[in-house]
Amino acid sequence: MSRSAPDGLEEALREGSVVAVPTDTVYGLAVDPRVAGAVERVFATKGRPGGMALPVLIADPGGLADLAEKSPVADRLASHYWPGPLTLVLRRRREVAFDLGGDPLTIGLRCPAHSMLRDLLRRSRPLAVTSANRHGEPPLCTAAEVREHFGDAVKWVLDGGRCDGQPSTVISLLGPDCECLREGALPFAEIAAVASNG
Repeated sequence: MSRSAPDGLEEALREGSVVAVPTDTVYGLAVDPRVAGAVERVFATKGRPGGMALPVLIADPGGLADLAEKSPVADRLASHYWPGPLTLVLRRRREVAFDLGGDPLTIGLRCPAHSMLRDLLRRSRPLAVTSANRHGEPPLCTAAEVREHFGDAVKWVLDGGRCDGQPSTVISLLGPDCECLREGALPFAEIAAVASNG
């Protein structure tokens, strides 16, 4: 059953604070990328190198067109796999100017299959999210682990129960062919077959 996120969590995001959220894979550290300084804060909290771009989570597949340039292959994959553990790296729309780290002309997008998180995304807006762990360490799977590990560095922790799914599969659609950047919960061979079935 979907439960609404507390108002204090949404306020923390508007202030640019780092919060922790449950996803269909593992817990994530999330910020509103439109708030000045928020993305830098999550990089510092995680210890993540600035050259590694943060993906953006959206509430519904329809949000793809708001942030990325039109791509029939992306539309096909989003229709088939979203909500779910597939991240698509695409050319971003020119007006999407916030800094996510990495290449400012591209964006990684995912629509997660977690009702509590999607409810938050609908009530706020797309969020930049990275797995809740120090860079190079194993991901954290419970709200209690996140609180213990990060303490006051994370303003809010939204408890969605245990989250210990496989990481999302990351696919680049920047070139002429579908390229696998990270194989995760979904096998690349299956994704490539769906991508080419146009």
